[in-house]
Amino acid sequence: MGHGARRRDAYFGKTLRNSPSGTRLARSQALTTYVLFLELRHKVEIHQMTGRVVECQIDEMNRPRGAKDAQLRIPPTVPEVGALFTGWGGELATCRKFAPTARNYTASKLSQVGLRVSEACKLDLADIKWDLGRFGKLHVRHGKGARGSGPRARMVPLINGADRTLRWFIEDVWGQFDDDHTRPGAPLFPSERKNADGSSRRVGDDALRGGLKGAAKAHLPGWGERLTPHVLRHFCASQLYESGLDLLAIQEVLGHSWIATTMRYVHVQQTRVEDAWVAGTERAAKRLEGLIR
Repeated sequence: MGHGARRRDAYFGKTLRNSPSGTRLARSQALTTYVLFLELRHKVEIHQMTGRVVECQIDEMNRPRGAKDAQLRIPPTVPEVGALFTGWGGELATCRKFAPTARNYTASKLSQVGLRVSEACKLDLADIKWDLGRFGKLHVRHGKGARGSGPRARMVPLINGADRTLRWFIEDVWGQFDDDHTRPGAPLFPSERKNADGSSRRVGDDALRGGLKGAAKAHLPGWGERLTPHVLRHFCASQLYESGLDLLAIQEVLGHSWIATTMRYVHVQQTRVEDAWVAGTERAAKRLEGLIR
């Protein structure tokens, strides 16, 4: 067994032993693709320089087992999401805890710009850059974290009415949590809990997830447990695509590393087969008319 194969056995068998299956499979595929690139493009040069032939050391013995297909998450329709936020917005006038409900509502509305719930929790007031672009932008400094693919810092434009929603929240709601908008590190979405100095803590993602879950049960009962912040990210991607944004722009908004990931987020009404069938029947009908005459 070559030294390269031993190192790969140790990497997949020890280093990644307790990692999620998707991580092991992704690393395996990345190494395989890299070696394939070297073999296709630089095999001769590497042999001339080193006397060695490029060969992938990931074989059937050390290749991680299993398959990792992305879960298919078909998002709600536009009328369904509209009904959710219309009902939720109406609830703000009569709910028992206005400020937390309005906070959860606003954070979920940021699905319009594709934020992860973990990213929304870590936003500061200072991360809103009102003077950038036509609508203002959010400076997203935190991504999925160490257990995911790493942070995806980016500037997200406040499109789809997200600018109006944020202005309303900051002007009419935020002050009910905290009275110091200028405090360095003041969170955009505060918690009801306080720090030792009396300032508000940062909300946790459980509170935002729970808020969306409760609103879905009340205003979109057909979805119940199925509507999550991640499903709303799929909804955002689909609507941006339907509105004319190309995949590269949507990839930038969502903070994906790979365009292939973005493609799995886009769910549109594909009618090519139906359109071809209708066109074919119309042509056949016209030919039949000609024969009858």
